[in-house]
Amino acid sequence: MTNIKLTTLGGVRENGKNMYIAEINDSIFVLDAGLKYPENEQLGVDVVIPNMEYLFENSDRIAGVFLTHGHADAIGALPYLLAEAKVPVFGSELTIELAKLFVKGNDSVKKFDDFHVIDENTEIDFGGTVVSFFRTTHSIPESLGVVLKTSEGDIVYTGDFKFDQTASESYATDFGRLAEIGREGVLALLSDSANADSNVQVASESEVGDEITQTISDWDGRIIVAAVASNLSRIQQVFDAAADTGRRVVLTGFDVENIVRTAIRLKKLSLANENLLIKPKDMSRFEDHELIILETGRMGEPINGLRKMSIGRHRYVEIKDGDLVYIVTTPSIAKEAVMARVENMVYQAGGVVKLITQNLRVSGHGNARDLQLMINLLQPQYLFPIQGEYRELDAHAKVAMAVGMLPERIFIPKRGTTMSYEHEDFVPSGAVTAGDVLIDGNAIGDVGNVVLRDRKVLSEDGIFIVAITVNRREKKIISKARVHTRGFVYLKKSRDILRESTELVNQTVEDYLQGEDFDWADLKGKVRDNLAKFLFDQTKRRPAILPVVMEAK
Repeated sequence: MTNIKLTTLGGVRENGKNMYIAEINDSIFVLDAGLKYPENEQLGVDVVIPNMEYLFENSDRIAGVFLTHGHADAIGALPYLLAEAKVPVFGSELTIELAKLFVKGNDSVKKFDDFHVIDENTEIDFGGTVVSFFRTTHSIPESLGVVLKTSEGDIVYTGDFKFDQTASESYATDFGRLAEIGREGVLALLSDSANADSNVQVASESEVGDEITQTISDWDGRIIVAAVASNLSRIQQVFDAAADTGRRVVLTGFDVENIVRTAIRLKKLSLANENLLIKPKDMSRFEDHELIILETGRMGEPINGLRKMSIGRHRYVEIKDGDLVYIVTTPSIAKEAVMARVENMVYQAGGVVKLITQNLRVSGHGNARDLQLMINLLQPQYLFPIQGEYRELDAHAKVAMAVGMLPERIFIPKRGTTMSYEHEDFVPSGAVTAGDVLIDGNAIGDVGNVVLRDRKVLSEDGIFIVAITVNRREKKIISKARVHTRGFVYLKKSRDILRESTELVNQTVEDYLQGEDFDWADLKGKVRDNLAKFLFDQTKRRPAILPVVMEAK
């Protein structure tokens, strides 16, 4: 009997950060290595990746990393994995090229080159476990699902997918291959759930393309299109609309420039004419009605770029009267409040905002009916809803039961929980370390809850710094307390509070010096505690208090 274990390191009960582990006998197969963008309360954090300690500890057992598509939620954590575990990486041609962009941007692994290009016809035998692939439809070309063939049945990982009968060749689902996999026998299906709570029919890509072209042709002024850099389907539609309406496209983001140039080189994006793209420096040569500005922002996030444009801090573009800001991406729930603020700022700058979602239901993920079709094609014995918030995983479970799956054969996993196949059933068999690792600049994992709490305090109540100099041997204060504050109170109107604060600190230190024991940490703690109580009594605020006690020799 084959020993099978399935573990989720990310991508469940959350959006993004997809990473799943299938252990078959002694080999580990890593399915995607993604990141997610920080929530609003994760102040200063650049990105969030899965905790991969288990993989680092067992790197000698990893057969490879299998990437389903080229979005950051599937490939963004790859450099951090490869920095500790130099293992082979497999993906389609475009996916591998985009993964290389992420890897080359990380100094510790930029020379890594163990990449392997595969396609839907590839089969790889890893000592008895055969890995194969199948084409799926998503918002980026060459998206693939992964099949791990075992003696107990296939383990199938869909990656992100939807069904679209109008999809072009490089986006089309291979329905025949899905039916074939179903006939072979699927033991476990790990399936995308990101749109499971919706029964609304998602617009086909041809409908989206028509909508974009119509919107652009109807506007007389300059158009700023906000999109995700790696959503190549949407970018192709913008290029096509520009060509149809006689406009030129300006790429304003470093990410989109890299991604677009890579996709054009691989012929995954096409230009109607070679003069369609122009540099930002050349915008002044064209009239407003001849321009489309494609803004993706840093790491593919367009919202911050729009904010900078609306307040005149963008390096290329400032929103002005007559501009249309056309948002052709669907903001995540976590970004809805930010999006509302930015939309207001655009109008204040003189622009007009239109969202593609005002007229169409747009998503790269299948709705409930699509998920049921996938289940009916594959006929899995067990279902693991993944890739989504809990409500979406739960909705996926319900639609699966509606097509005949038994509830005891559907498992909504938690991060880190391992499910083992024993005696013809999946059962919990322990857990591995899992959770969020926060990336802040070059720092990996050293920003935790304490740091985030301090940042939140600083952002809400400011900082209060007090400095005092003492002579420990003579038990006296050499230089009395001086206070400095930022973001706490308006100094000119709060002089009494600051004066009383210095008196309190001086008295606290004098009282402490009269005692028999002396400990620097204890002294700072007493200053901090007394000052915190006083400041809260006076202002009902809790600033971050930083006592600096110096010793005079």
